[in-house]
Amino acid sequence: MRLYPARALRACSMLLLFTMFSAQAAEPTQALTLRQAIDAALAGNPELQTFSFAFKAQDARSQQAGLRPAPEVSLGAENIFGSGETKGTDAAEYTFALSQVIELGGKRDARLGAAQAGRGSLDIERQARQLDVLAEVTRRFIAVAAGQEQLRLARSAVELAQKTVEGSEMRVKAAKSPHAEFDRARIALDRTRLDERRAVAELDSARKQLSATWGDSQPMIAGRVIGDVQANLFTLPDPGEFPTLVARLSSNPDLLRFASEARLRDAELRLAVSQRRPDVTFGAGIRRLEATKDEAFVASLSVPLFSGRRAESFVAEAKANRELVDAERRVAQVKAEATLYELHRQLVRTVAEAETLSRDIVPRTEEALKETEYAYQRGRYSYLELVDAQREFLALQGTLIETAADAHVLRAEIERLTNAPLIGTNP
Repeated sequence: MRLYPARALRACSMLLLFTMFSAQAAEPTQALTLRQAIDAALAGNPELQTFSFAFKAQDARSQQAGLRPAPEVSLGAENIFGSGETKGTDAAEYTFALSQVIELGGKRDARLGAAQAGRGSLDIERQARQLDVLAEVTRRFIAVAAGQEQLRLARSAVELAQKTVEGSEMRVKAAKSPHAEFDRARIALDRTRLDERRAVAELDSARKQLSATWGDSQPMIAGRVIGDVQANLFTLPDPGEFPTLVARLSSNPDLLRFASEARLRDAELRLAVSQRRPDVTFGAGIRRLEATKDEAFVASLSVPLFSGRRAESFVAEAKANRELVDAERRVAQVKAEATLYELHRQLVRTVAEAETLSRDIVPRTEEALKETEYAYQRGRYSYLELVDAQREFLALQGTLIETAADAHVLRAEIERLTNAPLIGTNP
């Protein structure tokens, strides 16, 4: 099963979620889409690029496995530099021979099968690593989107604090509030400005983390600085049904790896079994007898003894390795289902929390803040009541951003685990 980039992109359906414009996104020519980030990561991720060398090495191993034993040439001399009649080289016998190992038992085919199975395992590993990269790009893209919203919230906090300072100043001038209230309002404004700077720094860091997925140490892509990302963080995903998700686990490369590993172990077992049948070495040549100045043909045939007995330990090892793959697959399947269940439950809970916040709690808190501001301007509410209302509103907005981001991250984790998009979630 080969996972091409196009399919890998479909497997990461977060792409569809983030192609919508945010209400306050940057210029379209400057904003970054998830598709652009994924394309850049697939093309430039340093970890993925290493697989091209691994495949070249595996192809070379396949070529080596297909080679037949090389013929051997030998030159021998007998009865030389002895004593009596064998003194010097007068009685020498020179033999020139060629020999060839003839492989029996299908050893060459078994070697080729093992090499090809090894390439299949490497391809599955590449698919799994590719999904890891896509999931990491998605997570970091979400982090940038959340950072943008946090920065907007920090700027809203500055605006609220500025309005409070202006309102407090008017109340102090009208002798309706002590001057200490104005000082506290200015302190609160300074703190919100510090929070804004912190949000700017965290957003810049998130952009650098994102660009690192395609091997760039600076927040740049295609020679330009990354601006805002095109994202609607508050379009929440549909968690889907757990039984449907479990059925998709079989397409996960982490589990497909065991099928590929089983094929490799089967090939290794066939190779070990082939060692039971010994190879035959056949040789032929010419012998020169110096004493009589005659030549004669020579031939040889050699077969190693006890090959079957010697091969038994290799066969036993190969069988144990094959059985180990099945055991590891069962363990991985159980762990994957348990992880998927936990992720799905967390996603259901997180989506419910985000929906409650966005549809009910945050709107009512915003309305309460407006009423508190109106009453404060008319002297019916105190400064502390206004500040509490502002803090509650801002805190809930921040919680909504974090919860929505968590929902999208959980969705990305589930899609990584199932190698398929969730259903019914396209905006």
